[in-house]
Amino acid sequence: MSTEQSTGLNDNDKSITGFVMISHAVVHTYELSIPILMVIWLADFGLSTAILGTAVAVGYGLYGIGALPAGVLVDKFGSRELVLVCLAGMGGSFLLLSAAQGIVTITIAICVWGIAASVYHPAGLSLISTGVEQRGTGFAYHGMAGNFGIAFGPLLTAVLLLFFDWRYVTALLVVPAVIAILYAMSASFDETAAVQTKTDGGEPTDDESMSLSKFVTDSRALFTLGFSIAIVVVMMNGLFYRGTLTFLPDVLSDFVPNVADQLQLFDPDSPMAEEFNPASYLYAGLLMIGMGGQYVGGKLTDRIRTETGLAVIFGSLAVVAVLFVPAAQAGVVPLLIISALLGFLLFSLQPMYQATIAEYSPPGDRGLSYGYTYLGVFGVGATGAAIAGYLLSVVTVGMTFVALAVFPATGAVLAILLSRTGDRRA
Repeated sequence: MSTEQSTGLNDNDKSITGFVMISHAVVHTYELSIPILMVIWLADFGLSTAILGTAVAVGYGLYGIGALPAGVLVDKFGSRELVLVCLAGMGGSFLLLSAAQGIVTITIAICVWGIAASVYHPAGLSLISTGVEQRGTGFAYHGMAGNFGIAFGPLLTAVLLLFFDWRYVTALLVVPAVIAILYAMSASFDETAAVQTKTDGGEPTDDESMSLSKFVTDSRALFTLGFSIAIVVVMMNGLFYRGTLTFLPDVLSDFVPNVADQLQLFDPDSPMAEEFNPASYLYAGLLMIGMGGQYVGGKLTDRIRTETGLAVIFGSLAVVAVLFVPAAQAGVVPLLIISALLGFLLFSLQPMYQATIAEYSPPGDRGLSYGYTYLGVFGVGATGAAIAGYLLSVVTVGMTFVALAVFPATGAVLAILLSRTGDRRA
């Protein structure tokens, strides 16, 4: 059986999918290496979780806020060039981060990263929705690649920290962006192969596509009741995603036994023993399991109503959040099980809400729709880091997770409500 027959992807689909997979992996390699570095910054700079959480939330917030203007630019210029700009900007931000001297310079560097990274999701997801005929499969592979980066970033960072100072590590992390740029420049595809681009009255002129009046008009047309509810649903995902993952390596350190000492992996007085943090590897493993969640979630978007999938997954996440700390306190095996469930469920949401946005928005405004989506997911969602940081500084870890469970519980209710609006547009 040929690859095309087995995957359901034609040549153009495969070219686009490869392009967005490597780019998506790099975006999340950077995004999730930051929490590993935060553990070091908390100690090296004597920062509280509230201060560092707020500072990082600013940079993560720009990751979402920039998605809206990026979505407008995608609808005008297409995806390829914007993704290349995104990759170059992210690499440069980590080079800047390597020279950080304190909380101010750390914040500036992460803000630069957030602005550059904000371009990716409107560009990449719009490209899949308009260029890939097997959209659900495209979302699935795209999500899996993102989860590879999500897991690879923390793992690579943790391993490099065994051998190098964190400043050298952040400089070395520029390399993935360089590799992705070289690959991206060689890709060839038709960005609109899966849609009829003229169905809504033809392409707008340059002046029309960039005008404020057109932006307002398109936004008003986009925000039907269904799309509005869908955006709030993805906000709940973003708040829980950022709230749980930002400080999770530090939280896990309280529950994971020091296997390095127990198994005598390193000389107790060696630098490697000092830098080795088992919690970082559990964190990376949890994120790697998310690849399975991405794949399953993506495949299910072609088989069930996405609103139903969102309701079930959100409801399950609320239960996992409430049980997380009691399970972690019960021993290593329950900790591993609850961590695996968290990773699988958290990332199975992503292809579900991405496909849902496509169902509630017209193809001609897909870039704008994903701009609003990631304004919600990563812009509004970034406050989850500040919320979690504050909660960890005033209440117990267990109470923090119970409080964060409100977000997926609300998401489940809204997903049920969304299924009853009946105004799908795709």
